[in-house]
Amino acid sequence: MTLGGTDIKRGKTDIVAMQRKIVAEIGLVIYPDAQLAAVHGLTDLFRIAGDMSAARHHDSAPAIRVTHWQQVQNSGVGCVYDSHPGTPHRPSHLIAPPSLVMPGRMQSMRGFATWLAERHSAGTTLCSVCAGAFLLGETGLLEGREATTHWAFADALAEKFPTIKLDVDRMVIDDGDIITAGGILAWTDLGLTLVERLLGPSVMLETARFLLIDPPGRAQRPYNHFVPRLDHGDAAILRAQHWLQANGAKNQSIAQLAAVAKLEERTFLRRFRNATGLRPTEYAQQIRIAKAREALELSRRPIEQIAWEVGYGDPSAFRKLFQRITGLAPADYRRRFGTAVQVG
Repeated sequence: MTLGGTDIKRGKTDIVAMQRKIVAEIGLVIYPDAQLAAVHGLTDLFRIAGDMSAARHHDSAPAIRVTHWQQVQNSGVGCVYDSHPGTPHRPSHLIAPPSLVMPGRMQSMRGFATWLAERHSAGTTLCSVCAGAFLLGETGLLEGREATTHWAFADALAEKFPTIKLDVDRMVIDDGDIITAGGILAWTDLGLTLVERLLGPSVMLETARFLLIDPPGRAQRPYNHFVPRLDHGDAAILRAQHWLQANGAKNQSIAQLAAVAKLEERTFLRRFRNATGLRPTEYAQQIRIAKAREALELSRRPIEQIAWEVGYGDPSAFRKLFQRITGLAPADYRRRFGTAVQVG
């Protein structure tokens, strides 16, 4: 597959910028249904970082060349935008942005995957954001490697590419030649990670301050809400799940749940784990913590009261479990996500 063969849309780059040293070419892959907001957002982020670099170093400042790549009729993948046109393309990084459709509805991207694998063999670092990990998965290069994606897409990615070592608690996993980022807006985290790598930490921090976004280092876990599996087809286990939800998962026992499911206890435990991916105690904890998160977000009730309301008589045990599941202490979670107005 070819790298060129198309008309290039010239970026609005002035003469001084054209004379600056290009330290890297970052290509953005516009596959079918790719999120253009991320494509253009990253384009702007790298340009702003270049401006910050120029302000520090003047005419000698290094710059990042940004290119966009798209399937061009029958001529393969070609460049359709170039911020610094005029020299041959050698992308040091290629980014697969998020998708506008759910993973199950994403079109086959074998052509893009083959092209990306070829570029990787030539030394290009491959990157993805959110559902862009499915495109990297099709290259076969994620087999046996750590990667992340949006927490809501983790099961679908694991099912399609079972050898990937998924860690959806992390927002960015930098594995050297492959970098994956998690959430839909994690393109900001990926972009700043690359700015730090290419232009240095000072330029990265100045870019983050200018854009009013956090520097890399966030985790996905505080944003990861429990979504129970209900489409597994096991009617007996579904009855137990509905019972747990209706009762707030409080004061349940295995014997009670097995009776609701009308199963023998050992059979119930095996089928519950197979259907939901969790043991009943873990499932109940997720329900309770989900209710606690909502209470922390929407009320100013004391943490001890919320712990008792969701079924924990020991506030200390509740705090430890809450932090283990969400990555934040209850008070920190409330400060970050609380919407209730403080009275008095």
